[in-house]
Amino acid sequence: MFDSHHMSMLDMSTHKSSESDMGRSRDDDFETKSGTETTDALSGDELDPSQPRPKRKRYHRHTQRQIQEMEAFFKECPHPDDKQRKELSRELGLEPLQVKFWFQNKRTQMKAQHERHENSILKNENDKLRAENNRYKEALSNATCPNCGGPAALGEMSFDEQHLRIENARLREEIDRISSIAAKYVGKPMSSSFSHLSSSQGPSRSLDLAVGSFGASQSGYVGEMYGSGDLLRSVSVPTDADKPLIVELAVAAMEELIRMAQAGDPLWVPAHDNSSSTHHDILNEDEYLRTFPRGIGPKPLGLKSEASRESALVIMNHVNLVEILMDVNQWSTVFCGIVSRAMTLDILSTGVAGNYNGALQVMSAEFQVPSPLVPTRENYFVRYCKQHTDGTWAVVDVSLDNLRSSSISRSRRRPSGCLIQELPNGYSKVVWVEHVEVDDRAVHNIYRPLVNSGLAFGAKRWVATLDRQCERLASSLANNIPAGDLCVITSAEGRKSMLKLAQRMVLSFCTGVGASTAHAWTTLSATGSDDVRVMTRKSMDDPGRPPGIVLSAATSFWLPVPPKRVFDFLRDENSRSEWDILSNGGLVQEMAHIANGRDPGNCVSLLRVNSANSSQSNMLILQESCTDSTGSYVIYAPVDIVAMNVVLSGGDPDYVALLPSGFAILPDGPPAGGAGGILDVGSGGSLLTVAFQILVDSVPTAKLSLGSVATVNNLIKCTVERIRAAVTCDQNP
Repeated sequence: MFDSHHMSMLDMSTHKSSESDMGRSRDDDFETKSGTETTDALSGDELDPSQPRPKRKRYHRHTQRQIQEMEAFFKECPHPDDKQRKELSRELGLEPLQVKFWFQNKRTQMKAQHERHENSILKNENDKLRAENNRYKEALSNATCPNCGGPAALGEMSFDEQHLRIENARLREEIDRISSIAAKYVGKPMSSSFSHLSSSQGPSRSLDLAVGSFGASQSGYVGEMYGSGDLLRSVSVPTDADKPLIVELAVAAMEELIRMAQAGDPLWVPAHDNSSSTHHDILNEDEYLRTFPRGIGPKPLGLKSEASRESALVIMNHVNLVEILMDVNQWSTVFCGIVSRAMTLDILSTGVAGNYNGALQVMSAEFQVPSPLVPTRENYFVRYCKQHTDGTWAVVDVSLDNLRSSSISRSRRRPSGCLIQELPNGYSKVVWVEHVEVDDRAVHNIYRPLVNSGLAFGAKRWVATLDRQCERLASSLANNIPAGDLCVITSAEGRKSMLKLAQRMVLSFCTGVGASTAHAWTTLSATGSDDVRVMTRKSMDDPGRPPGIVLSAATSFWLPVPPKRVFDFLRDENSRSEWDILSNGGLVQEMAHIANGRDPGNCVSLLRVNSANSSQSNMLILQESCTDSTGSYVIYAPVDIVAMNVVLSGGDPDYVALLPSGFAILPDGPPAGGAGGILDVGSGGSLLTVAFQILVDSVPTAKLSLGSVATVNNLIKCTVERIRAAVTCDQNP
């Protein structure tokens, strides 16, 4: 019995020892699985109970040289393929499987280190937010009413007393002196630097605009693909000491905007211009200075004032309009023809009660005319949104250049923005005010009448663009699409995908056609206003663009033809062969059509170019044309037939590669009322910008050849001459 018990204990001891060895073996296997085995394991059938148990596998550690070589290779390529592993194993004297296991273990180790680092950052941020939140709650519990000195009731506070309160999770510290500025009650917002802005903005209030949220795929500012070290990206987040001044400026700007939007004579004087057939008001500068003596200070030397006011009824409710204006991505996408780039630098308040009432954010933006001949206007400003007692919403911008005493600004925004009044049936009335001071001496002569008229950067252009974009959205949401026209896309998903693709095409075109400081334009000749300007960029790892070297070329020139005539000629597929050299004279046919506005010129089309040469395959072209009273666009891009079939079936359009080209057509000045004909710039002609994007090499690392530049230069010059000949011939038979 003792022997039996002893043998049982011995077996248990042996079993435990075996389990311990196996555990250590697994651990060693995880860390040094790629080590060299010295003994072969026997299978269960080969084990002889009478023979001693064989020793477990042992592994040799890698040598220092082997580890160093694999570490160096890992930095360059953490995922080697079979060929690379075999080559590495030969060099190091290892088996390919050992190399494979080493790289697997190394990737696991790096992933664990990265996760520990991220967890540490998140924990510190969480602790910081919790401490600030508790501190703010304590301050809120001790708040007093400014009138009676008793406890303050949160439901009775307005922005002047309520806006920067604790509901905003990003509020970081109390703003000093706000009690004397904003009706005596505030809290201190948490500064939110741009680097972690996207992760700290709280619940998303994204507006679904049927073609995907406007700008939802953008990255915070437009034009990122070009990269830059310019003013817009060098502006720093405001300091804590600046924030009381910013709030004071925003509150005063809101009051000024409302009075500017509602006042009449003598602040706004009706224009007496017989050459113009449209009515508009002119700001009385002397009356303005008497009415608003403080503001942002006197006008700097060298700057001229531009002020305009415009109103319109738009088919969008006030909630969505405020959403567009306060979300930098949606704002820069809806107004992509005007806003070339924009970013939010700091959010001082996100508003209260789940909306933008009281939202306050510091921004920078670059405003453009779609031509390389008109310099962009860069502004650093605060944007403030407020709902007033009558239900009207107001959004105001005002420059913060005074906070950057060392900088010299070429453009600054006096209180500018809009009032939004809710109307029945989903409509809104918008009153827009633009008031800027700018140095415009670098504007080219052919664009000067347009800029001086206010149509280039003024309120009329903002309102016309907003009205057209609201129509585009409303038409995209329409369900009662008549099926009589075979070209019309009646599938809701197909319409949505095609409109989303067209929106990306338009955005890409608009961000690359202007004189943004992010662009490195090179002038190819110096013969006049129609110089061709080119720039190159590398396209890599972007499913929305073909990989390789892309050459962009643009030129602007004047035509003695009304803008509508030029627009109708360029958008008409039947006249395309008269100017489009790349279509090789083939017959162009419209395959699909989506109307997106009251004007028949506002539409998205899918065109097929039937090649005159039977040996060549047919080509598809996606085209969007849009027009309003301040300008027009015809933008197009060749598209893959298979990819477009996926889009028309409702598939994801983000993976369709696009290189947009096209035209921007602007009036050459205010509408002419005389009948003397179009004789010179400013008498009713057109300013046409032609812009091409061409893939000159499919290898991103290739060098750009002078031959490619010359080819693109000749292409754009020839296209310009064809257009000029066609429209002027039709105009003057």
